[in-house]
Amino acid sequence: MIKSISLLTRKAGDTREQFLKAWIEEHAPLAHGIPGLHRYCLNLIQSEPSRPDVPTQTVTCDGIAELWYLTRADMEQALASPEMRRLRDHGATMIGEIKSYTVEEKIIIGGK
Repeated sequence: MIKSISLLTRKAGDTREQFLKAWIEEHAPLAHGIPGLHRYCLNLIQSEPSRPDVPTQTVTCDGIAELWYLTRADMEQALASPEMRRLRDHGATMIGEIKSYTVEEKIIIGGK
C-alpha cells in the first residue's frame, strides 16, 4: 500500500469550522472518480496530547488527509488525471499551507 499523507492548515482568516465545512462538504466529494485512488480519508484533529518524556514538535495542523493507492502505478495514474487536478485546484482555495509525505505502509497489527 502506498499512501500520500498531507498535513493541512486553513487559510489565514478562516475559522476552523469554515475550513472543516469546506473540506468535508465541498472538497472531499471531488475525490470520487479519481482513477487509481483506493481510499481517501480525512482525519479531523480532536486533540493534541503530549508526552512529558519527549519534547513536542512545533507543528500547526487543522487536519490530515490520506490518499491510499494499491501500487505506485495507481498513484501515478491518479496524479495525472483531470479529476485529481480538480481536487488540487479546489484545495488551493481553502488550504493555507500543506506538508505532504509519500509513505509505504507496513502493517504491524491488523489488516492482511
